[in-house]
Amino acid sequence: MTPANFRLIAGKKFMWDGVVYDSPAAAAAREQDYAAQGFETARVEEDGKVLLYTRRVVKEIVLQGTPPPARL
Repeated sequence: MTPANFRLIAGKKFMWDGVVYDSPAAAAAREQDYAAQGFETARVEEDGKVLLYTRRVVKEIVLQGTPPPARL
């Protein structure tokens, strides 16, 4: 099995977490961890295995350092 690195689900891009879970229970436990960290998750079953895809929308961008000089 070679899962896709990403999938479009309901028009949103989800990234595979890189783990092939043997049981839905193991995937569900990890899915709860992702949800606690603010990720949206999607569970996909293929060939009797479970794959988790995650996404998180950036809500804030923090810039560090001094900005470059303005160009005219």
